[in-house]
Amino acid sequence: MRALVVTNMWPSATAPQRGVFVHDQVEALRRRADVEVEVFAFPPGPRALLRAIATIRRRTHGVPFDVVHAHFGLAALPALAARRGPVVVTLHGNDLFVRRSNAVTRLLLPFTALPAAVSRAFSRNLPGAGTERRVAVLPVGISLERFRPIPRAEARAHLGLDVAGPFLLFPHDPARPLKRFDRAREAAGDVPLLTMGAVAPDEVPYWINAANAVLVPSQDEGFGLSVIEALACGVPAFGTPVGIHSLALHGIEGAFCEEWDPARWQAALRPVVEAADPRVDGRSRAALFSADRMADRVAHAWRAVAAEAAGADRGARRRSYTRRFERVDQRARDRP
Repeated sequence: MRALVVTNMWPSATAPQRGVFVHDQVEALRRRADVEVEVFAFPPGPRALLRAIATIRRRTHGVPFDVVHAHFGLAALPALAARRGPVVVTLHGNDLFVRRSNAVTRLLLPFTALPAAVSRAFSRNLPGAGTERRVAVLPVGISLERFRPIPRAEARAHLGLDVAGPFLLFPHDPARPLKRFDRAREAAGDVPLLTMGAVAPDEVPYWINAANAVLVPSQDEGFGLSVIEALACGVPAFGTPVGIHSLALHGIEGAFCEEWDPARWQAALRPVVEAADPRVDGRSRAALFSADRMADRVAHAWRAVAAEAAGADRGARRRSYTRRFERVDQRARDRP
């Protein structure tokens, strides 16, 4: 099976962290023997989107694809314009959380063969999901090779931090409003709170392992990769029950998933902050959300969509042949 991935979420030299999870999924798919994947990536922004629409057909000319997979709602526009196969679109979060992206994304969805959400919770943002509209759940997953336990002292020394600590980590850019840096800062109190912006992917595990805990008190999430990454590193994760958080953190001793309440969060954090080297047994849970496991789900969805499209094409050809025969038969009957 040949697939074309179209996305504006892709790492670049100036933004190596952008869409690294999409890159990880593509690499997981490429490790499979049953699929071939080509990528058409373009930067975010309206001008880049217009250029992508104008160039995608030329860039992919003469290449047959069984399915086209758009990552992010706006990427469905060039994916549909390419006319290279049935379109699957994975919605990640801001494509529905941000007003302008939301409007365009909703206009495009009826033209796609299969809309997908990165979590069941996030799929509820699509009216009629599961009842009036078929919506797949296709998470992206994490790289277990990248996200692994690193001795806390080694991680802190690598980052130039005080090895004695303690530290907490808000694993996002504080400027992202839905991630709620204000809550994380309140929960941390006097404990130093580390933040991440444009951190190179290979450096992220050091930041996670340097922290006594990872704080993700989000207002909403499409998925919630940060808590999975923390579990893969064996680091306590604290999250609000949005996206995948409840499912990922349930039953993990030392993890915490509750609605935002400053007093409750601070009380739960106290023993983690006071411990010299707090760890959780979360790697087996994180493995359930690995990029390779999620690639299995994507490949299965691709095969189903391609089979449906092939069946529809056969049906269209049969109808065309029938209409042609009827015209010939009618002309024969009309002859004197």
